[in-house]
Formats: sequence, structure tokens, C-alpha cells
Amino acid sequence: MFSAVSAALLLLPLVAAAAFAAAPSPASTVGRHCTSRCGNISIPYPFGVEPGCYRPGFDVTCIKEDGTPTLFLRNISEVIDINLPNGTVDVYVERVDQSLPVPRTYGIINWDVVGLYIDEGPFTLAPARNKLLVVGCDVQALLMGSDEADIISTCAAFCSRIFWNNTYQVGSDDCSGIGCCQAPIPAGLKVYLLQFRRFNGSYSSDQATVYVVDAERLSSFPMGVAPWGALPVVLEWVISTSTCPSNSTSPECLSSNSFCQNSTAFRGTGGHRCHCAQGYDGNPYVLDGCKDIDECKYPEVYPCFGDCNNTVGGYLCKCPLGFVGDASIPTGCKDVDECLHPDAYACYGICENLPGSFHCQCPQGTYGDPTTKGGCITIKNSFPGWKVALIASSGFILLIVALVAPFVTRKIQLQRVKRLKEKFFKQNHGLLLQQLISQNTDIGERMIITLREIEKATDNFDKSREVGGGGHGVVYKGLLHLHVVAIKKSKIVVQREIDDFINEVAILSQVNHRNVVKLLGCCLETEVPLLVYEFISNGTLYHHLHVEGPISLSWDDRLRIVLEVARALSYLHSATSMPIYHRDIKSSNVLLDDGLTAKVSDFGASRYIPIDQTGVNTAIQGTFGYLDPMYYYTGRLTDKSDVFSFGVLVMELLTRKKPFVYRSDDGDGLVSHFASLLGEGKLGDIIDPQVLEEGNGDIQEVAALAVMCTKLKGEDRPTMREVELILENLRIKTEARSCRAPCNWDHIPVQGVIQEVSRQYTMEEEMMLSASYPR
Repeated sequence: MFSAVSAALLLLPLVAAAAFAAAPSPASTVGRHCTSRCGNISIPYPFGVEPGCYRPGFDVTCIKEDGTPTLFLRNISEVIDINLPNGTVDVYVERVDQSLPVPRTYGIINWDVVGLYIDEGPFTLAPARNKLLVVGCDVQALLMGSDEADIISTCAAFCSRIFWNNTYQVGSDDCSGIGCCQAPIPAGLKVYLLQFRRFNGSYSSDQATVYVVDAERLSSFPMGVAPWGALPVVLEWVISTSTCPSNSTSPECLSSNSFCQNSTAFRGTGGHRCHCAQGYDGNPYVLDGCKDIDECKYPEVYPCFGDCNNTVGGYLCKCPLGFVGDASIPTGCKDVDECLHPDAYACYGICENLPGSFHCQCPQGTYGDPTTKGGCITIKNSFPGWKVALIASSGFILLIVALVAPFVTRKIQLQRVKRLKEKFFKQNHGLLLQQLISQNTDIGERMIITLREIEKATDNFDKSREVGGGGHGVVYKGLLHLHVVAIKKSKIVVQREIDDFINEVAILSQVNHRNVVKLLGCCLETEVPLLVYEFISNGTLYHHLHVEGPISLSWDDRLRIVLEVARALSYLHSATSMPIYHRDIKSSNVLLDDGLTAKVSDFGASRYIPIDQTGVNTAIQGTFGYLDPMYYYTGRLTDKSDVFSFGVLVMELLTRKKPFVYRSDDGDGLVSHFASLLGEGKLGDIIDPQVLEEGNGDIQEVAALAVMCTKLKGEDRPTMREVELILENLRIKTEARSCRAPCNWDHIPVQGVIQEVSRQYTMEEEMMLSASYPR
């Protein structure tokens, strides 16, 4: 259990003016006496220092400390920046220390929860911009709304006993939970309460520090030097708590080129801000504050690589005379070859194209006006015999070159294509494929497919042929040798993607099982290797399961699909020449044919395991929600990693809940919540109503099997062979329920599983299983 310690969280030390919502705007009377800057920070209206220079609720103070002017909001928070277009103010907020005494001036709710109330006014925390940051060891911080039951954000930080020496041992700058942690803060509330909870058995001191910080600036503050006195926070404001009028602009939007826009920053209340219209910039809250932007002065913002002309509210960008194209992009303006259009540019002599223009002259031996037809007149005796001979010989040479050049060019192109294919063949691990072919002639006869055949089958990879994609490529539908096939093409040309493709070829070429997608061949003649495998026409299990409406796959189909997936994994683990671990079992990687037969697919992340080893250390790959926590934390891949993912898939089939997004009312993931309900005998609270109606008494045993597969320790989980046998038994029981005499079947000790579940999930293990905690 936790020991609770409390502290006041000074999230927003601001008190709004009582008359904010109904206050008149003095924008039209703001004079030159108003302070416009404090240090390097501009102070635009509605903010101001002197009376009459600001809108009520937006007063700031410029104080000189050590000779340096510093801007403060309400004499409390130091201002970093005021952004008028975005409607934000960046301020520094002091940290909160757990070990400090609780000041009564913040308002004590009780001795366990303390918070600061915020009056209605223009400021609130900017949505999605700020985070809760906790620096400490073996402590959990809970951020709550108006009472203890309203937990809106939380995170926990841990430290190792071995390295504990009364200083924070921060593991990395991203606050992954070692020495510090972070969590999002829902904005728009009027009060935020904070509570600390210390883990039993902690070896740390009692001190822990909490910040509220701008998430975009968090990387600028290295965790190794924490704690700091204060960190930057982003506040959002509205000019009025009312919404924009439907048929006119807001009275607060005084500039003639401005418009009103509603804000969603305040939860449960209205509010709006003013903005300058497109093509204008400035202050929309003062008369004539929005000025026309001269876009031609800012080419980095308004690109124009031709002739730029500023207009009211915009600009015109066109190519210079003699050029055509798109002047808004570099090299977008192309030179016009006037010599190709003699009628348009009037040149009937020798035309020479120039950048942006052209030169026209009469041919040698003529004179006159080359810009008119027949304007060039031949000069008599202008062609001596040596020139005729020179032209004749030159023409003969050119004729020979013209006849020979196509053959030479084609030969060079063929040699270049051949070398390129050889390069891609080596780059795409063609030697590995040759080795497989030499070991199995059956593979060789069907594996090698030419690029020409692939392009013909997919209409040159036409976009209309795309039928889907996964983490390792895009899939096209094609017709090859009178068979409908699926062709996978890598998304990104990087070595890791190519290695994954060749890994899938090596694995699927040796797999032959009715519940594993069948590889038909591959093509290595391109920079990106291509795979050709059987086309499964009925989509994925994910799309069949998570459909709109209460009715999905029947319970009989779900139980059969689970059994077929178990058969495929059992085959991969124990029936192949070398065990294969899939590493990414999930509903979107299970395809269904027209008869709803399951086909396990996407072997790009799979790994061979030597037969004399039980596991191997690898880089972490998989999908959160399905990922084995022991594999995630240790990096050691075993057959029990696929067992865990299979157990999550069974829970998904029982509940129709998505494991990677599901959260219970208590913040638990699908695995932990499902196990808890099974232990409490409340499994019906989460099971799909359709399954409850069609289950026929099998639900409890299948649920217990799913929990057994998702036990925290891998050695406590069954093997896929054992899972296959259990499901075979359940399947036989389902098909034999029509027998008249009572049927005696072996079954899973459900009660023992329930008793063990009640002991298994402590708070520490729950955090390990949850993939949604900030990392």
C-alpha cells in the first residue's frame, strides 16, 4: 500500500478581476504613454502596465531587478513571452516540494489533498501544451480535479536501491519513470489538487518535487541537474467569456480587418479571441491594428521565385517575361524556347534560344529581315565548292553516327540495367535465397518472379490496387498466372526494412500450414524487394471483430479462430525445423478467408531461435497492449512472449475491447482489468453481450485460459502446444453438447486460476503491464 503525503500545487497563481466578463474595452483610448516593452518582451494590448492601457484582468507589472527589467503577471509569475495571435502567455511557475509544510494560504481541503482555486477570468492552462513532471524516487503523484475521487492525471517515479545515495538517480532526459516521470494535464479546470503517495519499502528520502512545465520546452531542461526553482508554463486566455455573435464580429475585435473565433480552452464555459484576417497582421483589439502584410518582403514565409507584386490582403507571384511555370517553388519557372514557336515569336531565320529571350538572324549567305516570311534573301555566289564538299562529308558522317548510335545506346542501357539488377540482388540478400533454392528445388521452381510479371500483375503498382499495409510494407492486389495474389512492397528504402523482408522470405519459404499465410514467391530485381503470397479475400480479424453495432463474429466462429491461431503458433514453435517466434501476434495480423478460416500473417518481425536455446536477446518489437511485459523490460524473447500476446488476443475476442487503447474507470489496462474481474467473479461486466448470449458455458474456461497465458512470469504460462490441446478439448465439448448422456471432459482448473489471479496483480506489477504509462 501507499503512505499518503500532501502538498499544494501552485499551477496558476492568478486571480482574475471580478468584472472581466462585462468590462468595457479601452482599446480605442490607449495613448502613447503606455509602456510597450519590458526588457525584450513586447506588451501588446489587451495587456498593459499603466491604468487605462490594459483590459481588466490583463494587467502586468514591469519590475527592475539588478538593473534588468522583468515582466510579471499579477506581480507573481514572471512572463517569458506574450503571443497575441495564439492567445497564449508563457510564465514561470514555482516548483512544489513534498517535504515542505503545507501553507494554509492555499486553502486546505483536508490534510490529504490540498489545491488552489482559480476565479473565473481570462487565463487557464493551455490544452495539450503542459505536462505534470515529478522528480523523486519511489513516489506517485496524483493530479485531481475538485475532489479526491476525480483523478485526472498521474505518474510514478522509481529509483534503484543499489544506486540510492540521497540524490536523484535520473536514468535519461525523457523522464521514463526512473528518477522522474511525466503525465499530461487536462486543461480548463478551475481547481487542481495534488496528492503524493509513497511506496512501501522505499529507500529514498521523503523529498519529491513536482512541476508543471511546457511540454515543448521540457527537453531543454536536462533531468540530471534537477531540481530547478521554476519551469515555464503556457497559459491560454480569451478576450471575453461570451461566444462570437452569429451574424457580426465581436465588439472586442476593433480592427476593420479582423474576425472573431471561439475558444475551447475553458471546460464547460464559452469564450472567444480576435484574429487578423488572412493577408493581414497586427493587433485586432485596437483600431486599424491589422495591417496589410507586404508578402514580397518575406520570401521565406511567402515564397516567390519570380516577379512579386503586393496586393491588399495578398500578393501576386508570376514568372518573369520569357519564362512559364510555378513561381512559388524553386526552379518552378522554366525558360520558354521561343525557337519552337516561330509563328508566335516571328523568327523565320536562324533562331537561338536565350534565357528569357531569343536571338533571330538570317542564315549565312543570306541577308534581310528574319522576322518576316521570305525576308532573308540569298546572296549570289555565296556557296563555293569547298563548302559544298564540307557539308556533304559532314552529312555522311552524321548519317553513320545516326545509324550506329541507337545500337550503342541500347547496349549501354542493357549493361547498366544488368549491373543494377546484380547490385540489387546482392543488396537484397539474393545469396541467401540461392542457398534456400539449392536446399529445396521446390522452392526454386516457384520463388523467383521477374519484375516484368509483377508490374503487369499490379498495373505498374497502380494506387487503385492497394488493399492495405502494415508495419513492414504496402500490399497490392494482383493477378499472376491466373491466380489472385497479394504483393507486398516495402514503404521505406532502409536496410532494416530490407532485412525484415528477407527475414519474412526465409521464414515463410519453410512454413507449410493451413493457418499460416502461404508465400508464393519474391522478386529481388528492384531496390525494394517484393513478396508475393496468397490473397486472403476477407480482411483481418480486427475489422471483423470491431464493427459498428452490437453483433460481430459468432461465439462459435471466435472459438474456432482462437483454436486455428493456436494451431499455427504451436506449429511455428514446435513443428518447424527451427523454432520460429512471431513477436507481433494481434488481431490485425490474423487474416480471414471467405470461410472465416484464420491465417497468421506479417512475419517481418519474426525470429528464428536455435533449437538448443530457449530464448534470445533482441531489440524490442511488437505492439503495445499485446507486448509481453517481461520481454519488454528484459529484451529476452522466448516462446512465452507469443503466448502472452495470444492471451491478449483471446481477451479481445471475449470482450471486443481494443487492448492498445482500453482503460477501465480505474485506469487499468485490458489484461489487468480482465484478470481482476475474473478473480472477483464479475467477468460478465466486461464480456461482449453477444458472447454471453451464445457462450453455452465455455466462457469461464476460455477466460481462465487467457489469464493463464498472460501471467507476469513466463515460466507460469502454458506452452502453445498445451494451449492448443486445451482449446481442442473445449472445441470438441462444444460440438458434442447435443449428446444425450452427460459428457465427461477434462477442463481447466478455473477456480485455482481465479485464486491465483487475486494474488498476482500488485500495484507494482500493474504498472509494468500498463503500456500507457508515460515513458
